[in-house]
Amino acid sequence: MATKEKKGHPYTLALMVTSTAIGGTLQYGYNLAIMNAPTVFIQNFVNETFQERWGIQLGVYELTLIWTFIVSIFSLGGFLGALIAGPMSVRLGRKKTMLLNNVFLLSSSLIALMSRTAKSFEMIIISRFLVGINAGISMNVQPMYFGESAPKHLRGAVSLSSAVFTSFGLVLGQVISLRELLGSEPCWQYLLASNAIPGFIQLLTLPWFPESPRYLLIDCGDKEACLNALRRLRGCEVQREELDEILQEQSETKGERAKQPWELFTDRSVRWQLITVAVLSCAMQLCGNDSIYFYASYVFQEAGISAGQIQYVTIGTGMCEFTACILCNLLIERLGRRLMLMGGYVLMTVWAVVFTVALSLENMVTWMPYLSMACIFTYILSFGMGPAGVTGILPTEIFNQKTRPAAT
Repeated sequence: MATKEKKGHPYTLALMVTSTAIGGTLQYGYNLAIMNAPTVFIQNFVNETFQERWGIQLGVYELTLIWTFIVSIFSLGGFLGALIAGPMSVRLGRKKTMLLNNVFLLSSSLIALMSRTAKSFEMIIISRFLVGINAGISMNVQPMYFGESAPKHLRGAVSLSSAVFTSFGLVLGQVISLRELLGSEPCWQYLLASNAIPGFIQLLTLPWFPESPRYLLIDCGDKEACLNALRRLRGCEVQREELDEILQEQSETKGERAKQPWELFTDRSVRWQLITVAVLSCAMQLCGNDSIYFYASYVFQEAGISAGQIQYVTIGTGMCEFTACILCNLLIERLGRRLMLMGGYVLMTVWAVVFTVALSLENMVTWMPYLSMACIFTYILSFGMGPAGVTGILPTEIFNQKTRPAAT
């Protein structure tokens, strides 16, 4: 029986978010970070493999081409994972999709671990492709699972947990990639395989948590299972307002089937939502944050940081994004999505202009390299405060149950 007499403590929701994020977005950020450390070691491994097989010494161009393919195949896998994430989440449910997704993660870890023994750089490529599929699925299904399981007043903050764990995974990967840990020549295969640990944690914990209540009621038509899930997630009896909201959405979408991605382009009712998400997603990918990370080492070197210390300073870039995402998580319900996005992009524009000027004058003014270094940290902070977090949660909030999987 639905009621609104008492409020519980959503411990189950908090634990579910942690469990899901550890095996999802955390390992995504972790995978982005760990590929920076073993660059030289894997390139040497590729060269040695060619010499042993065919007696060929690869030139810089050929080696760089193979390394570029190893890195970029992750994005191709992510593209495929993103395409199948929606249909999987509709057919299997959000929770089962996240659990099944670990097959790609664990397979990739096993293949990466065996690649050195097998003397096969092709296995590294396959491993990166599989972990890309895993990332493409988890980065889409996880915010959807969070948003559908959270109460309305916490929906933004809970969904934004994906960005927090992504940035935490980035920091964790930077730390594990230190030469004193797994970022050394004898250990690079263990570094690539270490992303299996978050997957194991999720496999051990996520089965104890409920499926998305909205999926259970709207997609499966199981009201009793929906009520049980809500009770477990809220720690109390279900509030009637929350149940009425889900029932209203069920009645509005009754008789409709889940949309396919290509069907959104011809659906006039979601045209502006689709344009909004597409524009903001493109803006986030093209804003240059990845370039900032890529050239950070060069800027630190120009500022006088020794080569041996740069790896430690680089951890500060990840900490900036992690800190900013936490602040965004705390402020999003108070300031709103629009202000966080606009403020983040305005600040990023300011720091990008200052950064450009500082780079242009670094050979003329002695302290300009330090200003460039400061711009890196402030730019990443501004990115984490708005675009990094808010963009990913919008499909969860502005699409209904039948269009949400396709929209993500």
